[in-house]
Amino acid sequence: MTERLTATPPGIALGPLEQIADGAARGFVIEMRAGRFHGFVVRRGAGAFGYVDRCPHMGLPLAQKLDDYVAGGIIACGWHGAVFDIASGKCRGGPCPGTSLTPWPVTVLDGTIHTA
Repeated sequence: MTERLTATPPGIALGPLEQIADGAARGFVIEMRAGRFHGFVVRRGAGAFGYVDRCPHMGLPLAQKLDDYVAGGIIACGWHGAVFDIASGKCRGGPCPGTSLTPWPVTVLDGTIHTA
């Protein structure tokens, strides 16, 4: 079984920011020697926020459907209804009070999303 990683090295180009609609998200799976990383990026205007795709409540991936991470302007876990702030990853409701999503550092350089 492949190890599930919680971080990536900086400098990996993930693709153009345009591939994500403003206010929406896209999941990414990155295969590395040490294992596989699962994360997602939420676009807000010209900026991007990255998180490890794992709910702090039960450790499951957040989306039940491909790229279905954002609802009503917040990140939402499709399994148990936890909701999280896009900019901070902090739990705003549901079964995970006092927790946050694990940040995945990303940046936008010349219109392309990169790991940071």
